[in-house]
Amino acid sequence: MKLKFMIPAVLIVLAGCSQKVQHPSSNRPSKNQGDSLYVVLSIKDIIKKGEKVTLKFAVHNDQPTEKSFCKWHTPFEPLMSKYLDIKDENGNEVFYKGPMAKRIMPPPADSYLVVKPKDILSSEVDLLKAYQLEAPKKYTISYNASGMSGIKSTSTVTFRYTN
Repeated sequence: MKLKFMIPAVLIVLAGCSQKVQHPSSNRPSKNQGDSLYVVLSIKDIIKKGEKVTLKFAVHNDQPTEKSFCKWHTPFEPLMSKYLDIKDENGNEVFYKGPMAKRIMPPPADSYLVVKPKDILSSEVDLLKAYQLEAPKKYTISYNASGMSGIKSTSTVTFRYTN
């Protein structure tokens, strides 16, 4: 009997914000992306220990109409979840030391941001505030919260963290 109530609850949680946006098949701009928003990550190639490790997170809308996405699990809200996968050169996952928020579903209307037609919204996050990075190492970063935000990302970025 409990299963009868759990299945709808799980479906609501999994649906999250993604109801607003369709997912493209690639992170690259394309004339055939449909109704999608996509994210492009960027970071300096080499960052010295003691400097901020700033990742730029840019949401692109190549469509002729405005699109919205959920800002939860993105840098458009204060750091409240592990929405990035960061691995070192040996494939080891970097320890996430930041906060983990619990959310009430579905997200309220003020949890969405709008990207105007043919526009880009960007934000930055200092990775040292939430991830245990060690120098000298090379790291690869990918965005893992497409299911929550509705923003598609298939690309990764790399950087070298040096002494």
